[in-house]
Amino acid sequence: MTEALVIPTAFLLGLLGGTHCLGMCGGIAATVSLSSPKGGQGFLLLLCYNSGRIISYATAGAILGSLSWLLTDPVLQLVLRSFAGLMLIFMGLYIAQWWKGLTHLERAGGVLWKQISPVASKLLPVRNIGQAIMLGGLWGWLPCGLVYSTLIWASAASDWLTSAQLMAAFGVGTLPAMLLTGVLAQQVKQILQKRLTQHISGAIIIGMGLYSIPWLGIFQQ
Repeated sequence: MTEALVIPTAFLLGLLGGTHCLGMCGGIAATVSLSSPKGGQGFLLLLCYNSGRIISYATAGAILGSLSWLLTDPVLQLVLRSFAGLMLIFMGLYIAQWWKGLTHLERAGGVLWKQISPVASKLLPVRNIGQAIMLGGLWGWLPCGLVYSTLIWASAASDWLTSAQLMAAFGVGTLPAMLLTGVLAQQVKQILQKRLTQHISGAIIIGMGLYSIPWLGIFQQ
């Protein structure tokens, strides 16, 4: 496992990807927070929704991470770690809006989402904690290039538990943007969607990707 495959890195990926999260899930998050006629409960439902979303990320990480036993050869492990670094670079380009090749991953995930979305829609409007958690758990499978690329990156940990933890940390990193969506949606959106914010976030992630690629030893000395 490379130095970049650690919890703080995963958290940072989620935090810097906040601008993309608002575009993908901001609408449903705002809907959840406004579902309850009681203002305080609206925030609680939003928190529960995001908890379900994070659980779904961790579950996906555990599933993909559990397949890493197939790659026991050291050469294949090196290839996987290098690929994980490349995924970070792709994520950075994606967040900075410099390259949108990850949209192909989103289209591939659309097949699964067509089966899930009808069930998720039946949980709206959200009226209680159980509905909020279930909706978040289903919404976490929404086709998203950022989530998919992070999932592929996390799978390089070669351990199902570590991969699950990395995906959970990524989900926690997205919380600030998602929680604020319900109360300060417009203000947060304006900040996170500024081109400069996107470019800086993307550049940081690209740097992390370059550092984590094993055969680029110059960046790790």
